[in-house]
Amino acid sequence: MSSEASLPRSLKTTPPSPASERDVAPLDPPLASFPSRIHAGTSGWAYPLWKPAFYPAKLPAKRFLAHYSSQLNSVEVNYTFRAFPTATTLAGWLAATPAHFRFSFKAPQRITHFSRLRDSHEAAGRFVDVLNPIRAAGKLGPLLFQLPPNLKADPALLADFLSAPAFTGPDPPMAAFEFRHESWFAEETYAVLRLHNAALCIAESDDLKTPDVQCARTHACYRLRASGGYTQADIASFAGRFTALSADRDVFVYFKHEDDPTGALNAVALLAACAAGAGK
Repeated sequence: MSSEASLPRSLKTTPPSPASERDVAPLDPPLASFPSRIHAGTSGWAYPLWKPAFYPAKLPAKRFLAHYSSQLNSVEVNYTFRAFPTATTLAGWLAATPAHFRFSFKAPQRITHFSRLRDSHEAAGRFVDVLNPIRAAGKLGPLLFQLPPNLKADPALLADFLSAPAFTGPDPPMAAFEFRHESWFAEETYAVLRLHNAALCIAESDDLKTPDVQCARTHACYRLRASGGYTQADIASFAGRFTALSADRDVFVYFKHEDDPTGALNAVALLAACAAGAGK
């Protein structure tokens, strides 16, 4: 199923007003229940400057993830672009998050930027294997392959990469591809993605907007990166679209991380809007 509808226009928002400085969640109360198939968050969580509007002013850094996962139900981990987390680190992340939480991981730069997908079957296998503890816990979201802006479309290369054993075995991980050269936005690309049940990552930024085409049967992936965040009207529009999509797939949505918590608060508002819509 595909949709060519354009994303809502982003508008700069007024920075959120400071919350109480008491050492409890400034966003109380968290949702009683999150939408079951809509997973929203930001790219990372370790941002002290999100105090006090998102994190309580006195909250120690070691409790950031636990607090984050009380307000949001997914996160995109960019750490894996440069290095793999240790088993101890993964265990800590799992212990800090509830059962419904989902982690998405950005693919290593060795795969996407150095090798540019070529001859990368073994590297893809290592990436997937490192994340086995997250998969075993049922908390793995999509693996994001963000390609460099100067990599032009090569559907045969994409098909070869997706034929790696890591993606063709039983119960393969979800994959999403963010293309940053416009030549990829063509039916030849979408056909390869559909064949391998891989998502086109719908990315909105100040520089490039990906067509809203759904290629995977099981999941959809959005990265909403417009500077300044999104208005209430934008959030309402997103909520309607993502709720409809979630009828037959999991929807993963990641807002831009910045020095202020606008993206995190946008994600909180999106989940609340989706939950409210589901309750009607």
